[in-house]
Amino acid sequence: MPGPAEIDAPGNTAAAVDGRVTEILKRWWGFETLRPRQAEAIQAALASRDSLVVMPTGGGKSLCYQLPPLIGDTTDVVISPLVALMKDQVDALEAIGYPAAALHSGLSSDERSAIRDRLVAGELRLLFAAPERLVNSGLIDTLARVGVKRFAIDEAHCISHWGHDFRPEYRQLALLRERFPQASLHAFTATATPRVREDIASQLGLRDPAVLVGTFDRPNLVYRVVPRTDRVAQTLAILGRHRGEASIVYCISRRETERLAARLAAEGLLARPYHAGLDAKERHRTQDAFAKETIDVVVATVAFGMGIDRSDVRLVLHTALPKSLEAYQQETGRAGRDGLAAECVLLYSSADVFQWEALVRKSAEESDLDENEQEALVGSLVRHLHSMRRYAQAARCRHAALSEYFGQAYPARSCEACDVCLGETENLADSTVIAQKILSCVARVEQRFGVRHVCEVLRGAKTDSVVRSGHDRLSTYGLLAELDQRAAENLVHQLLDQELLVRTPGDRPVVRLNERAWEVLRGGREVVLLEPRTGRAKVTKAEADDWQGVDRDLFERLRRWRRRIAEARGKPAWTILDDKALRTIAREKPASLAALLRCKGIGEKRLADFGGLILDLVAGREPAEGD
Repeated sequence: MPGPAEIDAPGNTAAAVDGRVTEILKRWWGFETLRPRQAEAIQAALASRDSLVVMPTGGGKSLCYQLPPLIGDTTDVVISPLVALMKDQVDALEAIGYPAAALHSGLSSDERSAIRDRLVAGELRLLFAAPERLVNSGLIDTLARVGVKRFAIDEAHCISHWGHDFRPEYRQLALLRERFPQASLHAFTATATPRVREDIASQLGLRDPAVLVGTFDRPNLVYRVVPRTDRVAQTLAILGRHRGEASIVYCISRRETERLAARLAAEGLLARPYHAGLDAKERHRTQDAFAKETIDVVVATVAFGMGIDRSDVRLVLHTALPKSLEAYQQETGRAGRDGLAAECVLLYSSADVFQWEALVRKSAEESDLDENEQEALVGSLVRHLHSMRRYAQAARCRHAALSEYFGQAYPARSCEACDVCLGETENLADSTVIAQKILSCVARVEQRFGVRHVCEVLRGAKTDSVVRSGHDRLSTYGLLAELDQRAAENLVHQLLDQELLVRTPGDRPVVRLNERAWEVLRGGREVVLLEPRTGRAKVTKAEADDWQGVDRDLFERLRRWRRRIAEARGKPAWTILDDKALRTIAREKPASLAALLRCKGIGEKRLADFGGLILDLVAGREPAEGD
């Protein structure tokens, strides 16, 4: 089918939305205005027009399907891929008095029956369900009897083969158009290139959809790419900037998550590992502890990506290269969902590219695909991988690079929120001379050895391999004796990134020279190498503004009180009140219920539940134990 017409110019049209929307927004959520694209998405839903909504994580997608059922007293259905996502959303909605429920595998039969009774009785405004439960449990027949007129498909990129997180069970959702021909379908995703958007619309059978593409840029996120030299030491240093704050640390392998989490815990950090190989109960305990603020750091594989909805994550750290820019945006998008400044750091080595390529090929070979399909899959994944590599090695604005990848121009000359624009990157002195030493060594070992061996020769190491090969007698032996092994390998990988060296494929790759390398050796090409940053990361304007006028002592008292409330209720802390609301209170210091109601994030239900307690805290009176 032809691609749907898009509406992609950002703008806030809240004034054009029915006044009822504004009223409900303030009453239930405590907000005065809608974000860009929310108004149009809500209008499409109320008009029963199919829609495809692309907004960054933290851009307010959820409100687009949460608000319409309150306008018309309807029961709408949300399709979501993960139990954790459903539970987090239901917890947050229940905190403001919103009638919502989720049907998932973690419920008892009695609990599922109770939810179905509420559904049939018309007591629910939103029902969350996984795609397989919708199709295979008889639920779809119940929804037909209830007469559901609106379906929201969250994380809709999961339906596309071209997306970064394809899930076969999502393909079953094409059934919705057959069973509910009069219902409107609304697809939501944070990451979708134009090709993926067309595929989503086609797979779901969307009819003349309103395609609303928000701005992909997240101005509150600070992006940094740092050459990886010592994974553990660098991780500890970066986490040191976020003591006591929620952080997610991503690793490629399960073994690495466990090893790094143990090391962080040994250093006194509240950290736990998370990956698909752990027992389901253990994964749940980690997610629960993170949500309730009893741990600060989760060290995870990408299995943790979509499953966490905590709004106050202040750091997302990748200790290795993600597999694609789509995955990177999705994973870094877990940071700063409350709109406050957050940091996203990537520890980069081109060695990760080769590790990913090996994993991709192994996975394809073990699949049921035929040879042609395997090659097509590998080719697609490798192209995504190299887009990620180019982003990591580029010395240009990170925000601009991400925006342009997703087809949007970046309007500013400087974002003032990335390592490049903040002037944090440093060029290594005598880069060209150092490059010539490395390239000369590759030539002297006759282009027959890998990165490790070349660096051992350059460092003057007396390893068995070096001595056995006679390379301790070469003129290049010990030319970079001042470097340790990690630093030397980092420089070689930079030359590989710049295509001044090539690496052969296979299990025992060697590094070889190319014509560009010979140009450098002949003095016909200059080289720029980056030095690992050792100085302090700069404080951005957004970070400073977020804390402007905030009484930090009061903020911490509010956080402790929130944690007690959350523990008593068995709910994630951020569902009680998010950090943005707490900082607003700690800045404004309201002295009356009316003043508190004017604080963003305080709706009528939260005012009724917590108003008096919050005013006591602001006045310096500690609530009684249990309050």
